[in-house]
Amino acid sequence: MTRTPARRKTREDAPQDALTPPAEVPQVPAPAEGARPDRAEPHLHAALDRATMASLARFTAGLSPHAMIDAWSDWAMHLARAPGRQLELAERAQENGMKLAQYAAAQMTGKAPDKPFAPGRYDTRWTHEGWDRAPFALWQQGFLATQDWWEAATSNLRGLRKQNADRTGFIMRQLLDSVSPSNFPLGNPEIIEKTRATAGRNLLEGAAHYADDASHILAQEHRTVPKEFALGKVLAATPGKVVWRNELMELIQYSPTTEEVQAEPVLIVPAWIMKYYILDLSPENSFIRWLVGQGHTVFCISWRNPGAEHAELSLEDYRTQGIMQALDVINDIVPGQKVHANGYCLGGTLLAIAAAAMARDCDDRLASVTLMAAQVDFVEAGELLLFLDESQVAFLEDLMWSQGYLDRPQMSGAFAAIRSEDLIWSRAVRRYFLGEPDLPTDVSVWVNDTTRMPARMHSEYLRGIFLENRISAGRFAVEGRVIALKDISVPIFVVGTETDHIAPWRSVYKTALFTDCDLHFLLTKGGHNGGVLSEPGHRGRHYRIGHRPAGAHYRDPDTWLATHDPVAGSWWPEWGRWLMRHSSGAVPAPGSHQGYPALADAPGTYIHQT
Repeated sequence: MTRTPARRKTREDAPQDALTPPAEVPQVPAPAEGARPDRAEPHLHAALDRATMASLARFTAGLSPHAMIDAWSDWAMHLARAPGRQLELAERAQENGMKLAQYAAAQMTGKAPDKPFAPGRYDTRWTHEGWDRAPFALWQQGFLATQDWWEAATSNLRGLRKQNADRTGFIMRQLLDSVSPSNFPLGNPEIIEKTRATAGRNLLEGAAHYADDASHILAQEHRTVPKEFALGKVLAATPGKVVWRNELMELIQYSPTTEEVQAEPVLIVPAWIMKYYILDLSPENSFIRWLVGQGHTVFCISWRNPGAEHAELSLEDYRTQGIMQALDVINDIVPGQKVHANGYCLGGTLLAIAAAAMARDCDDRLASVTLMAAQVDFVEAGELLLFLDESQVAFLEDLMWSQGYLDRPQMSGAFAAIRSEDLIWSRAVRRYFLGEPDLPTDVSVWVNDTTRMPARMHSEYLRGIFLENRISAGRFAVEGRVIALKDISVPIFVVGTETDHIAPWRSVYKTALFTDCDLHFLLTKGGHNGGVLSEPGHRGRHYRIGHRPAGAHYRDPDTWLATHDPVAGSWWPEWGRWLMRHSSGAVPAPGSHQGYPALADAPGTYIHQT
């Protein structure tokens, strides 16, 4: 069926004095696939180079050896010419050794001294009471003392690039974690205790778990969603219909649960790096189900899981065939109404790009913009910066060039390495030595249900947005012309999470630096996913919220934090009240639209792609 989308407002619809004459508009080319304007043409045998790098990338899990070697050599050369730092490190080694000797002597005399070295915030390897007994306590303290010394050795050094200091420290953490006493059966009191209690059955069960994991990794098999978390029945079970489908996405319209709804519908734009149902998990913590219950007409994009045949899908395709196409369909189904747009993570970054382009082109179909854990500036983009520089991006581009996409293990491994002590080593001990099975939760099922990334789109994202930071620098082009976030005039609601290591809240807060419109910033307890999943009734939750009127002066994030007290409870109702204030009132809930018959029941078909 051919459908005629609602007409967008264009520059011709705006007052002429508000527009720049076409002749004066600079034509800036959009970023090409993995290319920079000053880059020379590839040599005749470039394909051989790329194939070689792609083969190496498969062996190194996508990590560039050059980037690692560069970090080590930069650190070593700067340390070699810093006798003061060398003396300091020698003194620290002596001090740590004395602390260990005093601790060991106190233990030998039957005392219970305080431990001189404490594990990190996310380090759960030492919770068993056996680590307080000899000799395990001394082994633990020896490991933590070594870790402490290397943390000091790889701290900032005059002249050393901060990224190389951080990267060197990261490499050493990975190496040290691999030889932690907690990883070895004879060095871990919890494993010894469990082996005695079960007569070794835990080791047999652990061996079976290891064989199962190894077979899935070698075969590159995607684990199916457990039956007790079936998609569409337990997870992603909010009732609705797929009302549009194209090559890139399915658009889901959720069934109203109230007789009246707010006139303006809500469009949710999830990240494309994972599946959308992090926002529609179990019924009790489903953000989408809660929003529908508050009396809103809710639409959500479900991105497809691309394959090699989609290698040439671009970031612009995600904008036009995703957000802009969704707006066209919504305008047909709910005619005459503007749309509240909500973007999560990378979906929020893409939404900010779309909103800025719409503002530039005088397309006024947005009623408001909400950005949840989404960045528009990537200078302080968190620990993922450890994995990205020119060498690393080129390495990943060659890998994607050979296979057409960035595969699931190549992405999930980077996220796990950031918290390796908990996400890799603690899990390995529990699963392979304690014989404990992975007990799935709704969040863990979603985390394991990973997707691929089209080669061209992901290259454009990594290079143009992440590495070159074009959005906030005023160098990101849409349809040949640059966009500016300050052109956005609709109200913006920005959500940051306190312990987010993917989109650090101070980086998320910088949206206030690059916009001039009415803006609310909310900082909630939790991490990148857990902070967003903060349903009413969730224990121990709090948030802070502040308002920046249009045109007001900028305040730095630390000043903002010091002047806003925490409020107990979930942030969802706070955002819901803001959404109500920017809506025009209740109307009868819309029924089905003749031009858009249901193509499938929610959650659709793309969510099941593996």
